[in-house]
Order: sequence, then C-alpha cells, then structure tokens
Amino acid sequence: MTKINVPELFGSLVFDDRVMRARLSADVYQSLRKTIDENAELQQDIAQAVASEMRDWAVEHGATHFTHWFQPLTGVTAEKHDSFITPSPDGGVIMEFSGKELIKGEPDASSFPSGGLRATFEARGYTAWDPTSYAFIKDHTLCIPTAFCSYAGDALDKKTPLLRSMQALNKQAKRILKLFGKDAKNVRTSVGPEQEYFLIDREMFEKRPDLVYTGRTLFGAMPPKGQELDDHYFGAIKPRVIAFMEDLNTELWKLGILAKTEHNEVAPAQHELAPIFSSTNVATDKNQLTMEIMRKVAGKHGLACLLHEKPFAGVNGSGKHNNWSMATDEGVNLLSPGETPHENAQFLLFLCAVIQAVDDYQDLLRLSVATAGNDHRLGANEAPPAIISVFLGDELTSILEAIKNDIPYEAAQKVTMKLGVHALPRFSRDTTDRNRTSPFAFTGNKFEFRSLGSSNSIACCNIMLNAAVAESLKQYADRLEGAEDFEKELHDLIRETIRKHERILFNGNGYGEEWVKEATEIRGLSNLKTTADAMPHLLDQKNMDMLMAHKVFTETELHSRCEIMLENYCKTVNIEGHTMVDMVRKNYLPAIVGYLGSLAGAVARMKSVSERVKCHYEISTMERLSELSDEILEQVEKLEAVLKDLQTYEDIIRTSEAVRDDVLPAMDALRSLVDEAEMLSPESCWPFPSYGKLLFSVN
Repeated sequence: MTKINVPELFGSLVFDDRVMRARLSADVYQSLRKTIDENAELQQDIAQAVASEMRDWAVEHGATHFTHWFQPLTGVTAEKHDSFITPSPDGGVIMEFSGKELIKGEPDASSFPSGGLRATFEARGYTAWDPTSYAFIKDHTLCIPTAFCSYAGDALDKKTPLLRSMQALNKQAKRILKLFGKDAKNVRTSVGPEQEYFLIDREMFEKRPDLVYTGRTLFGAMPPKGQELDDHYFGAIKPRVIAFMEDLNTELWKLGILAKTEHNEVAPAQHELAPIFSSTNVATDKNQLTMEIMRKVAGKHGLACLLHEKPFAGVNGSGKHNNWSMATDEGVNLLSPGETPHENAQFLLFLCAVIQAVDDYQDLLRLSVATAGNDHRLGANEAPPAIISVFLGDELTSILEAIKNDIPYEAAQKVTMKLGVHALPRFSRDTTDRNRTSPFAFTGNKFEFRSLGSSNSIACCNIMLNAAVAESLKQYADRLEGAEDFEKELHDLIRETIRKHERILFNGNGYGEEWVKEATEIRGLSNLKTTADAMPHLLDQKNMDMLMAHKVFTETELHSRCEIMLENYCKTVNIEGHTMVDMVRKNYLPAIVGYLGSLAGAVARMKSVSERVKCHYEISTMERLSELSDEILEQVEKLEAVLKDLQTYEDIIRTSEAVRDDVLPAMDALRSLVDEAEMLSPESCWPFPSYGKLLFSVN
C-alpha cells in the first residue's frame, strides 16, 4: 500500500485560502477576503485577477474545462462544461478564462424544475459565483460553486435561499450579541452532516431493475438473518469495504472534505461517514460532492452505493444527521454554556431561540425532510418519529424547569435563577444525548436534527432552521432593545419562552404509541406522516409571512417549491409503481407459472409410477402458488388502474393525496403477495437476486 501524506494531499484540488494567499497579490487577496468574510461587492478588476490565477492553477493540475457547479431543485448537482481554449491567430489555441466567466454563467434552464417560475420561452437561467465556497477540480474540470436563478431573478436552486437564510440569522444574532456588549462581525451557522449508506455487489445491483430504476428494492423476502444480533454495528469492517473507504477518503481529502469518522452501521451492508463541521453553505456543497464521489468510488470497487432512505424492507434505513450550531467569526459557539452568569444568560437566550423556532415552525422542519423515500423511514423503529420534538437531557431540562417556576435549581447547591443578578449554576458542557429516538436533540454545543433522509440535500432543513431561529432572535431583539431594565426583561423573556414552548421538549421514548397520543392529543404537536401531509403547509400564511419577512423566499418562490416537491413525490412513486408492474408481468408471474409447471410435471410423473405417492409438498405448494398467481394478477391490475387514475388529476395536491391513499397501499399489497411467492419458490426459479445475496455478498 502506498503511504499517503494526508496534510499534503488535503485540499490539493481546491483553490482554497492557502492557494489564494500564495498566488494572488496582496491587494487582490485582501479584496477577495473582504468579499468572502463581509459580503462586500466584488470589483470586476479583482474578479479578472482571480480568474487568471484560478485558470493557471487549474491548468497546472490537469484541468482543461471549467463549469459553474450548481444545485437545481432536482436534489442533485448540475454542470455544463466549457473548455479554456480560445483560437489564436497562428491556428493554435490559448487557454483563457475571464473574470466575467468566473462571476456569471448562462446555462439553459428550460429542463430544470421551476414550478411555474419561468415561462416556456424564458429558457435562460443565470449562475452566479459563490466566493464563500472554494472552487475545486473534478474530472479535469474546474468547478466553480454558484447560485442559480431564472431570467426574472427568482431562485431556481437550493443555495440561494440557504445563503439568504444564513444572512437573516447573522443579522438578528448580531443584534442579540450587541445587547450583551459584543460586536461580532459575523455569526455563521455550521453543520456536520453524518452520511449513512449501503454497499452491495455491483453485479447483484445490476440484476435488480427496482434498484436500478428507483434506488430501492420494491420486492424481496427477508433472509433468515437480518440485523437481529446487532453484530454489524461498529463491527470489524470487511476488506472490500475497507478498500472502498480508503479510496473514498483519498478522493474526499483531495477536495478538502473533512471526512473524519467511518464505521459499520446497524443493518447488514450499511455504513456511515461523518465529516468535521463546516460553514453551512460549504457543508452543503461538500455533502453533495460526497454523495457523488461515494457512488463513483464504489463503482471502481465493483460495488454499488445505495443512498436511498429505505433500500431494503425489514432492516434499518439510512438517514443523515444534521449537526447544527451557531458561532461568531471569532469562533465563539453560541450554543455552548459559558463560565460566567453573563455568558450563561446569553447561552440560555440562544437556546430558547432554537426551542421557540422548533415549536413555532415544527411543520417547516418536518416538510424540509419530506420525500417519497424518507416517508418509508420516519416513524419506524430506526429513525425519529414524524412528530418533531426537542431533547435537552435531564440537567438542562431541570435548569429550564427551575427558571420557569422561579425556584432554586437543585444542583450541588441551591442557586436562585435570576439571570444576571445571582450566579447561574455551572452545568456540564457535554450534556451528551442518550436518547436516539429524538428528532432534534441537544448534544453539548449543537443540535442534531436526525430526521433527514440519506439522499436529502441538507440545504432544505438548514434554510428552515436558520430562518426560524432568525425569527425568534428578531422577536427577542425587538423586545430587549427597548427595555428599561435589561436584566429583568431578559429574565422575564427566558421564563416566558420556556413556559410558552415547553410542549416541544420531550426526553422520553419517541417510538412509543403513548408518545403519539400525548404529543398530538395533549400537547397539540403536529404529526405529518407523509410528504402529501406535510408539504402543503409550506404555504400556510404564518410560514409564508416569516420566510418572506426575512427575505429567504419570495411568494412566487414558495408556491413553486411546494409544487416542485409534490411533483417529485408523485413522479417518484409513479416510477416505482410502473417498475413493479413491469417486474411482475415480465418476470415474477412467468417465474411462478414456470415453477407451477415443473411442480405439475413432477406430480404427474410420480403419480404415473405409483398412485400411492401422496405428493403433499408438491400439491400444497402448487395450490398456494396458483392462488397467489391469481391474486398477484388481480393486484397488479389494481395498481395499473390507480396509476392510470393519477393522470386524470389536474391539481398536484389532489394527485399527491391519491399517491398516498391509493398507489402506495396498492404497491404494498402487491409486494406482500410476491414476497410470499418467493418464500414458496426455489432460488433457481426466482428471477432476481434475493435479499440474502444482496445484503451479505460483500466480503
């Protein structure tokens, strides 16, 4: 094995601060840093100087093309490559790249989802450089992270609203810090997204049309062993997987992605990769890159990387834990308890802002992770419930309880909880979460939002979280800035916030049926079980008012996103339904009929030898399989009918409801019948690799 010099390798394909500082003149570097750090306008001459050095650096590293790399509303990234070549008078070429090309691109937007944001004749879209996310080289192409908007200036991507939400939170957080005597230049949110995934043999993958077309198995009976023994979780990593992980780390490190932790997850063939925190928009870019590179590296090892939330029924699905925090430009974590009463008062105020945000906008957080794939995962005993709640741990919960009731906190000594007047109790910085059923848990100096699906872009949930917290902070700043007695008003504000929003705090078992009843019937929390239930709430007036007030979305952008997300949900399930029909008619029914024929022939041959031969196994199996084949035919015809009905609905909300109420139940019923038939049929007669082979073939 070749020894890797990680510090030398790390970021070697990134035009990062080290490269800029070394290659740009002092004036150009300082001007660019001001643009990055303070959102200052980038001058054209500075852009030209940066473009020139960026081109030279990229060419030196083997790049021949450049692309504006952006994140349209498809959920994946997009890129259009242009070469650096420009004709020279002598018949040759020179390598050119201008400041204008760096700052702005004009890709065709006609085939990207727009939700009515652009007319058919307005095909042009624009990409705009995001200098806060470093350019990088991928496949001999210089990739420039950009925002993407329509001809009319509406956001057609996920990055633009994310940057707007970060700007909104920055503005309101600085107002709060100023009240505590702190003049921060910037407050940024940061994220460390833990990425779960499955690895299966590539040859097996290619033999499963459902995996190829939809990313998940639509049929498949459970093997004798699943995850019952808990022997895969944190177990010894298999040699083939280790080889994949080593190559993956190398490719990620080249791109400056802080891949840190890797291990086996709960289900067979399931694994996890966790990075170190980055600024939220950078973390979003890097997570999109990580998912792309995972698939690419897997292919080199004869593997397929599955990022679907529920690729296999009966074993754990895959999520993506979004570890979210806030910090100043000086690196002060605003969700970390302090050393003094003043610092702890500040911490508790920011903590309350998050608690209030989650309670006030629980529907926005739920819909931000709503997809057809994630609907199969949320609420199962492997992922948080669809009900959003906040876990704080016993110690922090007790502190808030004492503040709420104006009583001494029972710690090592009784301390009166009057903020800024008497000493706050010192509590542990590491109040580590021990409740894995909570969707939104405080874990020491950050919140971990666990409801995201494995394939989700982390942009969506962080847009909603940033905006909701910004709204809480705005309300606090409006009240505290005019207070005659700041300490008293601060104390009253924190106490009132705890009392008003304590319903969202829950430290118990999120999987229990009793919690569902308590949450919905007693506490009044929402339980939006599916995408069809959740997504329309994006257009609730309170949600639209908040998102528009902080300039995260315009009204037209909100309507377009609701339509796009519901369309994606419907189209995804429609593809799955048609894939099931195709597999049943072309493969499963012929296989069952073929086996029935062989059974009938075997019975006839045995009976011809001796009438005393009873053939109980053959006849009982044949009878049940014959019944199943009739039931499967009946059910596949029902599924075809409800899929056809989808085309008759003009309203996307009505279509999504039909998907939820008619299509998915028909798919489940069909699967149940086919899976039973699989258990009655020999492996040699079955047309596709079994769950056993898919889950246990990689060594």
